[in-house]
Amino acid sequence: MFLRQCFRKKDGKRHAYWALVESYRTDAGPRQRVVAWLGKLDEAGRLGVEQAARDGHPPHSKASTTACGEQQLSLFDQPRDKESVQPQWVEVDASGVRVENCRQFGSPWLALEVIRRLQLDEFLKRVIPVGREHVLWWRSALILVVARLCRPSSELYVAEQWYPKSALPQLLGVPADRVDDNRLYRTLDQLLPHKAKLEAHLKNRLGELFDLEYDLLMYDITSTYFEGQANFEMAQRGYSRDQRGDCKQVCIGLVVSRCGMPLGYEVFSGNTADVTTVEHIVTTMETRYGKSNRIWVMDRGMVSEDNIDFLRKEGRRYIVGTPKSMLKEFESELLKDDWNSIRDGLEVKLCSRPCDDDGSDPDKDAGGKDAGGKDTVEEDKETFILCRSRDRSHKEEAIVGRFEEKIEERLVSMTARCEKQNRDPMKVEREIGRLLGQNTRAAKLFEVTVEKTKDDAARIVWKKVEAARDWATLSAGCYLLRSNVTGWSDEDLWKAYIQLTEAEAAFRIHKSDLKIRPIWHQKEDRVLAHIFVCFLAYVLWKTLSQMCEQAGLGSEPRRILDELSELRMMDVVLPTRDGIEIRKRCLSKPTDHQQILLDRLKLRLPKINQTEM
Repeated sequence: MFLRQCFRKKDGKRHAYWALVESYRTDAGPRQRVVAWLGKLDEAGRLGVEQAARDGHPPHSKASTTACGEQQLSLFDQPRDKESVQPQWVEVDASGVRVENCRQFGSPWLALEVIRRLQLDEFLKRVIPVGREHVLWWRSALILVVARLCRPSSELYVAEQWYPKSALPQLLGVPADRVDDNRLYRTLDQLLPHKAKLEAHLKNRLGELFDLEYDLLMYDITSTYFEGQANFEMAQRGYSRDQRGDCKQVCIGLVVSRCGMPLGYEVFSGNTADVTTVEHIVTTMETRYGKSNRIWVMDRGMVSEDNIDFLRKEGRRYIVGTPKSMLKEFESELLKDDWNSIRDGLEVKLCSRPCDDDGSDPDKDAGGKDAGGKDTVEEDKETFILCRSRDRSHKEEAIVGRFEEKIEERLVSMTARCEKQNRDPMKVEREIGRLLGQNTRAAKLFEVTVEKTKDDAARIVWKKVEAARDWATLSAGCYLLRSNVTGWSDEDLWKAYIQLTEAEAAFRIHKSDLKIRPIWHQKEDRVLAHIFVCFLAYVLWKTLSQMCEQAGLGSEPRRILDELSELRMMDVVLPTRDGIEIRKRCLSKPTDHQQILLDRLKLRLPKINQTEM
């Protein structure tokens, strides 16, 4: 520590005052901070402060020990004779008191607290090598993740608009003028190579914090689209879940636990079919986390006989959906009354796959082998779960009814028009094909033919198919699951499958709260890094969600973030009668509601007591 003389000009006169300054080292370089503002000191006062900093402490003082074994002096030890200490007063001009540099504190601070619980900062500090950069890469990575959680936007907006107006420069020790969009872009390049290690670290840390079980893994896939040309191999056009078939896209396969905690993800080309990703995802997760006794849960888009055979290998277990067409094989089971009601409006039951007329299993040949030519064993036996939902039935009947009405109305109009005009049969057939293609849910309910008259005019003949109508009514609200898990009841199997909604909820959070779409990056590595940052922000989201559940605050972290984001850090400026301004940095006082949230989450706001003159 040392004394620094500071100067200030007022009314043409030069005024001097003293400050006690401490030098210290950080990983961002040497720094200095003011320990105390001493005001105007005469020679005796200055020498007294220097002597207090050099001499030893009285026995009652608390001196800290440095790494070299020397004692670092504590400047403000209380003397034994407290009555001899006289406070010094200054007069403040109350009319000139003002607040400056009001910054958003609550949500960035909360995000950093979650990061520290996950030990994400320590991990990044270990794995990202230090180079010649002015700002360490791990600090820049934290800026990206915190910004994605609190204010998801572009790197340019974060650097120029959000970061200077938040408290992160003070919380991370990175000045606002050191952060720009180019630095954040380069941070993406430094962060991406550590994806696999970081996923493993987070999986282990989340398991320690919340005692998670990874016995049930949900896998689902979604897509996110690009704005711009996106001229690289992975960006392709394909089936868009965002209804943006005009844009290139990539597909993202996500694996989560039964409570929605992410285990890992993979990025595929935009034209990748869901069914082709299963083997890659399962192999990747088993390579990374080992082959334990897990149950894979997937929807019907992932199911094929090849995938079922792959999952059966090495004792893998699964609960998957089935295509709607497979439900036709269980028509006789749908007509029976042996359903098990597990809640109001939902019925399930276990059943075996129906045999052919000769009594043989359709999946096996006469030699007892399955469709792939392999010998079957007892543990390969599958159980099918029929499910029937009343709400889903009403929804499907309403959809089919609306499409049926639209087709019938259009067919009546087209038939009348063909009777009045001589229309080309080829054009009429194309119109009918377009009509049925736009209303596929009810297309099977109609049988339509276009006949050619003697004068080559088109005549439409159509009728409703009653058998198709009866099947649509019977199967409305029904769906079929298949599993090789033994010893579970129909209710247990259904509840395990319905946890797949956690993966769907994860995609909704990525797209709505974290704004993963659209992607504006035009380089493949930057695109992958952008998705990785969104994944890390989602981990923070789910961690905060688990903290809220443990505290009895529900499971919606956005409300907590919005409430605590109202906390501000500000500089209170106190002008004195002597013309010197005292600048004190402090936090706004939490409201009663905010304090309850902090107490429930077992969080304590930091004490910020920085004073300048």
